[in-house]
Amino acid sequence: MHSTVLNDAAGIGQMMTRAFATNGAAKVYIVGRRKEVLDETANIAPNIVVPIVGDVTSKASLCKIADKIQQETGYVNLLCCNSGTMPPPIGVNSSEVSVSEYRTKALEQKPEDWSTGFATNSTSVFFTTMAFLELLDAGNKQGNCARRKSQVLVTSSIAGYLRQPPNLGCYGASKAATTHLVKHLASSLVPYSIRVNGLAPGLFPSELAAGLIAKGGAQGKDVTEEGAFAKEFIPAERLGRLEDMAGTVLYVASDAGGYMNGNITVLDGKWNGGALFHEDLEWC
Repeated sequence: MHSTVLNDAAGIGQMMTRAFATNGAAKVYIVGRRKEVLDETANIAPNIVVPIVGDVTSKASLCKIADKIQQETGYVNLLCCNSGTMPPPIGVNSSEVSVSEYRTKALEQKPEDWSTGFATNSTSVFFTTMAFLELLDAGNKQGNCARRKSQVLVTSSIAGYLRQPPNLGCYGASKAATTHLVKHLASSLVPYSIRVNGLAPGLFPSELAAGLIAKGGAQGKDVTEEGAFAKEFIPAERLGRLEDMAGTVLYVASDAGGYMNGNITVLDGKWNGGALFHEDLEWC
């Protein structure tokens, strides 16, 4: 694999970067808005990881980054769309309050938060893919990856599958849109032999999930070790580890995953939201 591009260098993005940079990728470009986070992640392999400050919600920024990589490298084999944000949900469960209370709390939601959530979690996947489309096409024409076609790997979320979220908000809806967008992109890019697959992670150590993790009852414990959480919360009794994410993305990106297209890989320790929530837990 010559070039990999990831957006968001924290949490799962950092795990992915480490997996690729330490397992044969010639170059890994990482994109994000926070230079200090990018620089920290780039230290994993300074000769391989290239940090670029950019905004995936900006079409102009994405095209500028694609132009930069075009000049430096000329192609990419793998594009990872991994950026995410989780605006505050309603904050109450509809089964526990009156319709009047629920309406009041729901209307405290800010439309701009929903716009930001969808822009980051869903819309950016489309525009990032399109900005890098010619680079991915060029990747297919390089002899070093003749059998393994260029690919877009999208990070969605297990939250996109929840039918009964304990706390309604835009995150699950935006991730459901992302999951289905993977299917649309996979079909639409068949003429160019560019594959599109997705991941639906459950809980991994990250800033995004910090609030929910804190409420899961693992204070003072290594959250990635079995026994950190009750089986009722996560049947695996722990959060996802580096090797869980690394092994999965390396499989998807390698020749072994070359027959996958339009697939969503669920990686959640059997955590599937509302059905496994303690009564006093909130989505946050």
